Amino acid sequence: MTPQTLTISCEFFPPRTEPGVIKLRQTREQLATLKPAFFSVTFGAGGSTQEKTFETVTDIQQHSGFDAAPHLSCIGSTQENIRRLLLDYKARGIRRIVALRGDKPSGWAGSLGDFSYASELVKFIRQETGNHFEIEVAAYPEFHPQARTPQADLDFFKQKVEAGANGAITQYFYNPDAYFRFVENCSQRGVTIPIVPGIMPISNYEQLARFSDTCGAEIPRWLRLRLKELEEDKDGLQEFGLDVVTKLCERLLAGGAPGLHFYTLNQTSFTLEIARRLGWLQS
Repeated sequence: MTPQTLTISCEFFPPRTEPGVIKLRQTREQLATLKPAFFSVTFGAGGSTQEKTFETVTDIQQHSGFDAAPHLSCIGSTQENIRRLLLDYKARGIRRIVALRGDKPSGWAGSLGDFSYASELVKFIRQETGNHFEIEVAAYPEFHPQARTPQADLDFFKQKVEAGANGAITQYFYNPDAYFRFVENCSQRGVTIPIVPGIMPISNYEQLARFSDTCGAEIPRWLRLRLKELEEDKDGLQEFGLDVVTKLCERLLAGGAPGLHFYTLNQTSFTLEIARRLGWLQS
């Protein structure tokens, strides 16, 4: 399968400095070789990067030749400020939104805002803008870390779909069976929107372990032990990580995944090398 027959997308975080802005422009130019359906831009916990997210999305939409998809989150958001953002994004030609519940910043003591769940945010976007936006939501093949039960998590996901979501992007994972089981469980509940696997390249064990412990993504024991063993061998760890993630992508696509969403961390090398190993790019 080639990128032309799949939904490929790449995620960035908004840079805070001018050198970071310049670097991200170079990054997206290189990743454009994948012909992504869109570039998404994260929204900081509690809306902490709202202005930078808006600037980054606008720059991508106006100058890259590809669609930009801003993240919107519930935590700390009011109906009024979401309404304003939606109008501003519409005015700039944005056609896609990633709607999330979001995370509370450490030490957060402010109001949680007007939306408690992502399904409420999706419903509000539909009420305000009709079908203008393609709405992506989050999915958790290994289940959300705060879910009471797996069944409850599936119920919440279905509510987001029924509220008007067009597609979903998963939290990253390294066990493909978790993804296939999740998709099957969704199908049994009548949920048939595309569920695109989120892919996190492996380049640094400590960073990956920290991310995973925070978001609830599981690093299988065999993988964690091998990465820990290679922690002092940067080249060896990165080669091993590329092999693991490429094989994960191959199995997901062979099993029917509709595409891949790369968590790039504003880097190009690992995503492009995985694409090369999948046969999408010439060496």
